[in-house]
Amino acid sequence: MAQCVQSVQEFIQDSFVPLVAALCSEEAERLTRRNNLSFAELVKPFCRLTSEVHMRDPNNQLHIIKNLKIAVNNIITHPPQPGAIRKLLNDVVSVSQPVEGLVANVITAGDYDLNISDRSVKASVPWYSNWKETLMELNTSAFYSATTPWFESYRECFLQSMPASDHEFLNHYVACMLVVSSSEPDPVEQFLKLSQEQHRIQHSSEYSYPKWFIPNTLKYYVLLHDVSTGEEQRADSIYEEMKQRYGTQGCYLLKINSRVSNRGTDEQIPDPWSQYLQKNTIQNQDCYEDCPYTVISNKSTDHLISDGLDSEIKDGLSNNFKTHPLQLDHPSGSLDTSDYVKAAGSLQDTKKSNSGTPHGACLTLTDHDRIRQFIQEFTFRGLLPHIEKTIRQLNDQLISRKGLSRSLFSATKKWFSGSKVPEKSINELKNTSGLLYPPEAPELQIRKMADLCFLVQHYELAYSCYHTAKKDFLNDQAMLYAAGALEMAAVSAFLQPGAPRPYPAHYMETAIQTYRDICKNMVLAERCVLLSAEILKSQSKYSEAAALLIRLTSEDSDLRSALLLEQAAHCFINMKSPMVRKFAFHMILAGHRFSKAGQKKHALRCYCQAMQVYKGKGWSLAEDHINFTIGRQSFTLRQLDNAVSAFRHILINDSKQPPAQQGAFLREYLYVYKNVTQLSPDGPLPQLPLPYINSSATRVFFGHDRRPAEGEKQAATHVSLDQEYDSESSQQWKELEEQVVSVINKGIIPSNFQPTQFCLNRYSDNSRFPLAVVEEPITVEVSFRNPLKVPLLLTDLSLLWKFQPKDFNAKHDGETKGQGTCDDDMIGTEAIAEFLINSEETKVARLKLFPHQTGELHILGVVYNLGTVQGAVTLDGIDPSIGLQTGKFVSNGLSVRGRQDLEIQGPRLNNTKEEKTSIKYGPDRRLDPIITEEMPLLEVFFINFPTGLLCGEIRKAYVEFVNVSRCPLTALKVVSKHPEFFTFGGNTAVLTPLSPSASENCSAYKTVVTDPTSVRTALLSSASSVDFGVGTGGQPEVIPVPLPDTVLLPGASVQLPMWLRGPDEEGVHEINFLFYYESIKRHSKMCHRVLRHTAVICTSRSLHIRATVCRSNALEDEEGRGGNMLVFVDVENINTSETGVKEFHIVQVSSNSKHWKLQKSVNISEDKDTKLASRERAKLCFKAVRCKNSEGNYTFADIVFGNEQIISSASPCADFFFQSLSSEFKRTHVQSHTHASQRAVKQSFDETVRLIQRCSEVDLNLVVLWKAYVVEDNKQLILEGQHHVALNTVGKEAFSFPQKQGFKKILGNSDWEDLEQELPEMVLLKFFRSENTPVPARPTPEQLSNLIKTSLHYPESFNHSFHQKSLCLVPVTLLLSNCSQAVVDVMIDLRHKTISPEALEIHGSFTWLGQTQYKLQLKSQEVYSLQLKACFVHTGVYNLGTPRVFAKLADQVTLFETSQQNSMPALIIINDI
Repeated sequence: MAQCVQSVQEFIQDSFVPLVAALCSEEAERLTRRNNLSFAELVKPFCRLTSEVHMRDPNNQLHIIKNLKIAVNNIITHPPQPGAIRKLLNDVVSVSQPVEGLVANVITAGDYDLNISDRSVKASVPWYSNWKETLMELNTSAFYSATTPWFESYRECFLQSMPASDHEFLNHYVACMLVVSSSEPDPVEQFLKLSQEQHRIQHSSEYSYPKWFIPNTLKYYVLLHDVSTGEEQRADSIYEEMKQRYGTQGCYLLKINSRVSNRGTDEQIPDPWSQYLQKNTIQNQDCYEDCPYTVISNKSTDHLISDGLDSEIKDGLSNNFKTHPLQLDHPSGSLDTSDYVKAAGSLQDTKKSNSGTPHGACLTLTDHDRIRQFIQEFTFRGLLPHIEKTIRQLNDQLISRKGLSRSLFSATKKWFSGSKVPEKSINELKNTSGLLYPPEAPELQIRKMADLCFLVQHYELAYSCYHTAKKDFLNDQAMLYAAGALEMAAVSAFLQPGAPRPYPAHYMETAIQTYRDICKNMVLAERCVLLSAEILKSQSKYSEAAALLIRLTSEDSDLRSALLLEQAAHCFINMKSPMVRKFAFHMILAGHRFSKAGQKKHALRCYCQAMQVYKGKGWSLAEDHINFTIGRQSFTLRQLDNAVSAFRHILINDSKQPPAQQGAFLREYLYVYKNVTQLSPDGPLPQLPLPYINSSATRVFFGHDRRPAEGEKQAATHVSLDQEYDSESSQQWKELEEQVVSVINKGIIPSNFQPTQFCLNRYSDNSRFPLAVVEEPITVEVSFRNPLKVPLLLTDLSLLWKFQPKDFNAKHDGETKGQGTCDDDMIGTEAIAEFLINSEETKVARLKLFPHQTGELHILGVVYNLGTVQGAVTLDGIDPSIGLQTGKFVSNGLSVRGRQDLEIQGPRLNNTKEEKTSIKYGPDRRLDPIITEEMPLLEVFFINFPTGLLCGEIRKAYVEFVNVSRCPLTALKVVSKHPEFFTFGGNTAVLTPLSPSASENCSAYKTVVTDPTSVRTALLSSASSVDFGVGTGGQPEVIPVPLPDTVLLPGASVQLPMWLRGPDEEGVHEINFLFYYESIKRHSKMCHRVLRHTAVICTSRSLHIRATVCRSNALEDEEGRGGNMLVFVDVENINTSETGVKEFHIVQVSSNSKHWKLQKSVNISEDKDTKLASRERAKLCFKAVRCKNSEGNYTFADIVFGNEQIISSASPCADFFFQSLSSEFKRTHVQSHTHASQRAVKQSFDETVRLIQRCSEVDLNLVVLWKAYVVEDNKQLILEGQHHVALNTVGKEAFSFPQKQGFKKILGNSDWEDLEQELPEMVLLKFFRSENTPVPARPTPEQLSNLIKTSLHYPESFNHSFHQKSLCLVPVTLLLSNCSQAVVDVMIDLRHKTISPEALEIHGSFTWLGQTQYKLQLKSQEVYSLQLKACFVHTGVYNLGTPRVFAKLADQVTLFETSQQNSMPALIIINDI
């Protein structure tokens, strides 16, 4: 049970006190009425004695009575009606509400405060861990326990209003005060009349009420004297006469009203009556029925609400109630609503009159003391001696009765000898329960004596008498009497000092069962339960007390059941191991019964306290029920904010309710919410709980929606909200933009550079304020989720924003704030008329704003009308787009307008130590764009853009650039990671046709018809790399777009040709284009704009080309210079027939180099055209010679195999060549750049190495041009293409796919295709740091062997007559060619002999004649001829390649000298004639 203000002993003693009747004359009553009090009310505050009282028991032992209280009541001759009692109890509970702002033992759980005894920390039950957080937040500073003053008020009022019964005497009057005024004409005569009146009331048969303890009732005569108006001498003389007539112990002179009204008006006299008069008792109701403040109203109790009280009454209440920890906030003040009755019931009228009227206005503090003295005198000299004498008389009578012992014996025998009395059937017990004893029956005399002893706190004697009487009543089967004796015996046993015996709880159990089941008297049963529960609680037997309280709950009284269930709940929470869930469950039951009893506020309080326990434990159905009830009760009490909050909780939790129930909850919420908004229609829009908004998933898109493709026109893909975010792709775009900005700003990226972000989301960098352009829409994508199983219909959905206009070019700023759709001249707001979210659906809404001014925009949230759909359950599964298109959703008419804020938490900071050790979040500014000045806006369309190409295929397309803004744009550039994929043509591209129609059947190349005589010989042309954007020092990835006047005016469009080349690798390629452009006017916020396009190209295999170059044995070319080379080209068709390619034709092979050119083809085949079907391979051989260096220009040599020459030095052939060259140069440049520091340290040493290396280097690039014949849809198409091969080293094979050459070398082409499918799985992972390969300190032998090229000139066969001359001398010329750019010292040693026996078997032995060793010095590129003679002695085949040649650079000593090897054997045949 809840903690009471009184101890259990004080509570029981005050519940059973001696009753004294008061019978006043009219004049005496008039005197007391001057103080707005009746006589009984006048003495009530002074009825508790302040000192101990002594009396003697029948054994003449001194008995001390402490803290004795008596009750003085007006005589009421009619018993109170049960309906009036119920009404009174209902009123008492209704006006007693929790007092706000008092200190309590609080556990904070959610939005409510749960107050539990400190002992609950000791919880050790199994579920304790689940509730540990709830229990451990106790305030242990002091012991506070929950109090329930409404229950104490109810209990006190209930016990006081119990009608007197014949089976007990506790509520019978022991004495009667006869009160007469001293101003009466004949006071003694008036006393006589009052005495006769009392006698008539007690002994006449016409009065059955009230009940009197004994026939000889003590009469106490009180003379009331008004000091202010009466004569004191007359009063004294009358009092002297009274003492002679009634004795000094039977009368008293009470002087009151000493205060004169005109004296001491400012003096503050305490008012001890207010707290007693608030506790209206049943005795006040029927007495003086003419008085308005005692009349009971007959209005229904269902509408009694304490808010009907005026505020000053509430103040009066709060002054006297003690701490109440289980507090609940509720609004104060009266409610002006038709649903409630204001100031209902007489109790409220009484309170109003009492609180508004001062009591004891004519009394001074001396009068207070006189009244207190009067009560003490009456008790000491009148009442207690009378009770003592009565007890002695009753005791003597009982002892003198002879049958008493037999009665006691027989009762004891029956009780302890196993008699079957208790086991009699219920019907028999019912019959005997109606037994009535005559007033002089000895059993009743025992009970009377027991009650008297109990009233004067002689509990030991009282227990003895109750125990004896109980046996007699049980013997006689008088169950009502027996239950009463059992009840008081148990209480007496508990109250005995020193606790000689334990509390007999089974006595109470039997009494309660008897009252309830046999006697059908629930009032007496309830009194038993209230007493026993309090006793059990004091003994910490909370479990037994709770069971007792729960047992008495029934359907006959909702108020009683509610109060007892609430006390049972407090028992559970005060147990040694607090049972928090049982507390909450019984609070729910109590709240339900409070609600049925019309106690709406108490019902709401109970549910709120229970909610604190259930909240957050995952018991969603219980939470829903409680919140729904809280919402209903709060709405009934007009606590609309609390109602909205409760219904909000139902809707925002993950509800497990069926759809129909959820729909009901939603409708109820909307109804309550509508009432709230109607109270303050001009107030701010409140927050709505539905639907959920995933704020972090909010995306913001800046710009217009992308145009769809129109026929052959394909718009640039750019960015849209339909694209998924890809961090890798986003980084690539950022790098491309940085690249182009770096080029524009001469290699430096500005410090204020901000990468363009079109779409902001949770993954993008939102730390800066995004930039939006005026007159361009801002689209905000909001993610809604409907957690309910019923659809939600949002209407008039739009964004909520705040805008501050700013002119970024001026110094002054204005400020205007707009919300919703207002101020359309600044920000246009688009609203969605209807937006349906199906059950448990996540759906995005795209809302647009149109800024018309520059400034700072802040998007705050969304505003909408929330409603439901008629027949909502049947709409599950219907495509919501249908409704959005047709607008045929029918709302049920119940919708409310509200808002939800978009609050986005930024990323967690983790950079500094402080940020790592604490939780800090950065800003997220995606909803705070800055609106900048007008900027140009570019749209790009691609015409005839292919989706599939062969590797190396050349295709011509067109690009259309359109300026759709009102500003001209300039500095248009395109940047891509794959510049080799496309070209706009170089400066020579002016000859190409300008429209797509003009070139439908034309080649993408610039061609001329060839002269038949020039077949297989090179046609020369030259071009500068500067013409094609290579070698200018800029980045090759950034390509300027050749606009006609470098400016695109507003509304203008221009079409430009674009050549595309299929990437060399097969597969799907995503190629990113970033178009960069600027405004002619410079802006402070936005310097440039970009447009993105991603082209997806699928390439299939075409040709694979391998090429090698080696030195020719012919040392001199036509011009007499050395250095001819042979170029071998191996072309293989690796295309599969799936793509429909019939065959490839090699139409031309071109060379591009600054130092070399192809001279002619040396193919033996006479076929003019080289055709390759699937899997076929062709071998081509060309002679290459040095060319004159024409000021750094590239020499293009074309060897044509067909009838048309493709001008390889013109667009697009040269474009793609130079782009492939630049990408190759970039790769080698990055590698060589890493060793700049090493080369600086050993510069001279490395120069020597470099000279030697250059001997084996060749700078020759080949372009193989081809046509492919494709059959597609029964039509033959001719495709064109080109492959590039870069030949860098003599003798080293080069490929058209440099990235795969390692595998091809190992496997060869036959196994290559099988491997390609598995290639991704076979790539080895590298777990080590890649070391940069340094420039070799020493040249390799292969490089050194290329310093000097040797060649022997001799006749292939020589005829000699060995018969004539035995020695055959053959002249041999040794040609030495210096291949390097430096002076070389050469040494020739002719003494070298072939030692290997195999060589001797094949070639015969011969001898060189003449000088055997030569030392020469060859200048750069010099060719030297040395005449030698070989001597043969017989015929045979001889190898002349035996001279050893050593070479070293002239400025070195002995370094790098090595043997130079001939390119091939020099065989000579010696014939005999």
